[in-house]
Amino acid sequence: MSGTQHPRVRRRRVIYIPGYDPMPARRYRELYRKEGAEQARISGYEIGIRARQAEGDFGWQVAAHMDGAKVMAEVDVLVWSDIVRDSMSDTIPGTYLQMLRTAWIYIASGTLRRLMRMRKGPVIAALYPVGMLIGQALVAFLILRLVMRTVGWALTPVEAWIWGREETPLDWPVWALGLALGIAAFVSVLRWFRARDGRLFAYYLMHDYAHAAGLRGAYPPELEARLDQMRARVAAALREDVDEVLVVGHSSGAHLGVSILADLIRAGEAPRGGPALGFLSLGQVVPMVSFLPRADRLRSDLRFLSLSDRLTWVDVTAPGDGCAFALCDPVAVSGVAPEGKRWPLVISAAFTQTLSPERWRALRWRFFRLHFQYLCAFDRPGDYDYFRITAGPLTLAERFEGRAPSRSRIDVAVSKYTSVAA
Repeated sequence: MSGTQHPRVRRRRVIYIPGYDPMPARRYRELYRKEGAEQARISGYEIGIRARQAEGDFGWQVAAHMDGAKVMAEVDVLVWSDIVRDSMSDTIPGTYLQMLRTAWIYIASGTLRRLMRMRKGPVIAALYPVGMLIGQALVAFLILRLVMRTVGWALTPVEAWIWGREETPLDWPVWALGLALGIAAFVSVLRWFRARDGRLFAYYLMHDYAHAAGLRGAYPPELEARLDQMRARVAAALREDVDEVLVVGHSSGAHLGVSILADLIRAGEAPRGGPALGFLSLGQVVPMVSFLPRADRLRSDLRFLSLSDRLTWVDVTAPGDGCAFALCDPVAVSGVAPEGKRWPLVISAAFTQTLSPERWRALRWRFFRLHFQYLCAFDRPGDYDYFRITAGPLTLAERFEGRAPSRSRIDVAVSKYTSVAA
C-alpha cells in the first residue's frame, strides 16, 4: 500500500461523510450500534458504543476488543443533510421540472451514453426516477380522462377515432365540471404517489441526480462553504493525540471526501509524522459528477489525490450494488489518471461471497438496502469488515498492505470531459 508502517492503533478518529441523505445523523449511530453488535457476534470480538453529541456536532464513541487489542475510536458525522433538504423541491411541478433539466444535461452532454459503457446498474438507477415519475404522470392522466368521461365529457376526435365512435356535441357545463373533477383527480393521484415515496424513492433519487447535475458538475457555493468547514474538522483531528484519522465517504460522500482531502493536503494540513491518514470510499458514484462538463474541480482533486503519499485510499464497491459504479477506478475512468498514480486501491466487497446464500436472496432485490451494506454486518466476512477497519488495531494501510486490486476493475478512461481546474 503506502509503504509506510504505522504502530498498532489504540486511538482512532473516524470522520464519516454521508451521501445525499436528508435524514438526521443519528440514523448512522443506530446503524453502527445494531450492525456492529451483529458483526461482533458473528466474528467473535467485542464492540460497544456510547452516544456523544455536542452543539453543532454529532458522533459517538466506540470501545472495541479485537485481535488481542483494545481500541478506542471517536466517530464524527460531517452533516450536510440541511443542504440536501434545501435542494429538494417542495412541489410536484418543481420535481418534474428538475427531471426535465437533469435528463437534458446528462443526455445532451453525452454523459449518459458514456456512463452506460461501464456499469448498467447505476445508469438504470438514474433512469428509474425518470421512468417512475413519467409513469405516475401517465396513471394520473388516465384517471383524469376516466373521471371526465364518467361525468359525460365529450370524446376528443382522437378518442372517437380510436374507439370507432362519433364525436359528441360539446356541453359547456358538463365540460367545465368534468375538467374540474379530472384535474382534482390528477393532482390527488400525484400526491398519493408522492406520499409513498418512502418506498418508491422516485422523488428522492430525482432530487439526488438533480443536485449532482445542477451546475453541470461544479459544486454549488453553499456546498463549497461546507467542504471548507469539513476540511477544518479533519485538520483538527490530525492535530489530536490519535494513531489514525480515518475518513469514510459513502455514496455521494465519497467524492466530497476526495475534494476535502485534496484541499487538506494541498494546504499542508496533513504533515508527516502525524497520525496515519486513511480514506475509505464506499459505494462511490463519482462518475455521475466527474463525467459532467463543469466538474473541473472534482477531476483536479481526483488527479491530485491519486498521487499523494500523505494518505492511503481504499475504494470498496460490489457488483451486487446496483446503485454504485462497482469496481470502476474513479480516477482512471474520469480520464485524469496521471503517470505514477498510487490510488485508489480498488477492491470488491463481493456480496455474493461475503453474504450467505440465504442472506443474499433476502437482500438481492432490495437495491437501496444493498447500497448501505458496506456499513453493515456480513455473515461470511472476508477481508472487508467495516467494524474492524473503523475500530480494529490496524491502520487502513496495514490492513490492506500487499492486497492486489480487483482483477475485474475498470481502469480505462471513459469520460468525454477531462479538463481540470488550474
